[in-house]
Amino acid sequence: MILLLQAAPLLLLLGLLLSGRAGPLPSVLAALAVSLPAAFASLPGDAGFAAFLAAEVPRALFLALQPAGVVLGGLLFHAAVERKGDALRQAATPRAIFTATLLIGVFMESVTGFAVGAVFALAALRGMGIGGAPAAALALLSLCLIPWGGLGPGTSLGAALLGVPAQDVAALTALPNAAWVMLLGPVCWRLSAAAGVPVPVAERLAQTAMLAAMATILVLGHRVLPFEVLGILASGLPLLFALWRADPPRDAAAWRRAWGLLWPYVLLTVALLAARAVPDPPALRPYATLPAFPVTHVAIVLLVVSAALLALRADGGARAAGALKRAARPAAVLLLYVLLARMMAGSGATTALAAAAAEALGAAAPYAVPPLGLIAGMVTGSNVGSNAALMPVQKALGLAAGMPPLLAPAVHNFAGAAGAGMSFGVTALVCGLLADGTRPRQVWRLLLPSMAAVLVVGWAAVALLR
Repeated sequence: MILLLQAAPLLLLLGLLLSGRAGPLPSVLAALAVSLPAAFASLPGDAGFAAFLAAEVPRALFLALQPAGVVLGGLLFHAAVERKGDALRQAATPRAIFTATLLIGVFMESVTGFAVGAVFALAALRGMGIGGAPAAALALLSLCLIPWGGLGPGTSLGAALLGVPAQDVAALTALPNAAWVMLLGPVCWRLSAAAGVPVPVAERLAQTAMLAAMATILVLGHRVLPFEVLGILASGLPLLFALWRADPPRDAAAWRRAWGLLWPYVLLTVALLAARAVPDPPALRPYATLPAFPVTHVAIVLLVVSAALLALRADGGARAAGALKRAARPAAVLLLYVLLARMMAGSGATTALAAAAAEALGAAAPYAVPPLGLIAGMVTGSNVGSNAALMPVQKALGLAAGMPPLLAPAVHNFAGAAGAGMSFGVTALVCGLLADGTRPRQVWRLLLPSMAAVLVVGWAAVALLR
């Protein structure tokens, strides 16, 4: 009976989101309400419930402050650099489709997050005359680096909830994610053919080389660079090569146009690297057991750079107001997810559920991590939501099953993020933007190989890295 009560918040959250009857905000509110009796029943007998709430609520607020700052900063940066009315108008060629989805779309998602990469890729595909389920599925491929999307607030939050370095979680996440990226080449070619644009062998080889470069940067970069910028670099460097290959600047005017597009991203990357190079920066640290909030945090850098870029625009105030309005709802959802995670973990409910799952699954317990992560991502629709809801459970499950401490969280981070990129909410968003009668089930049917690849890669990571 106690286990059912402890599981009720997560079951309710997943059930509401899966049913489509409630969005992320009412769903997490309902789960949070049910978590109160679950937490009360899970606390040790000598622990006071009022004291527990008084301790956990402010901790959740502090934990949520950092990723919420990244959310706000990412939306402000996107508002500052957005060129309204821009769209890629060109012929539908294999090279153009690949560049729009697995390079430009991935880059935009790495900088801003929130499925902006898919929206941008879809606009480019529609400019090529590609529509229907193939266009939607191709656009969703751009969400293949979500653990680093928007400079990684989901990865940061998951690491903070576990009390481990985000850099270590991201570095281990990069291994299965890089393998999955390599498998997306054939998926892209299949979707391109479904759109009426078959990919010749020579172009497949060139695209495979660029995906290999992306995967290599992703894996090796964590040894020397902060994880927040790895998505930008892993997608940005191959993108620069692809753009040069397609249309190299031939005169001074072309170079100026290229620099005009690139310099805000260069500025942000340099600022992030410079901030990470500052030794022992001043930091807000109200809780000794929680990560500090340094003045050089990625959220602060994003906000400062975005404010400077907006100040250079005549309509900067209007753009900032729009970004602030869009940020309110995701910030509220993020806070509630963090509070739910703290209620479950702090009371001991998370550990109890994981121990019961490990006992029930026996030797198969480690292999439950990838499908649980994929489902969590598809249902919650975000890396932040997936990590806040299930990463503590997955870590406890991994430890109970004898896995290395970071392996289950890293595999969950990968699988949950992959699921978020093909989630109910994001797929519905893309179908809504298409507005041509395409239904999510049609898109998911085309993406079944990608979903299967997530599970196979996740299981392989569990088997090889245990």
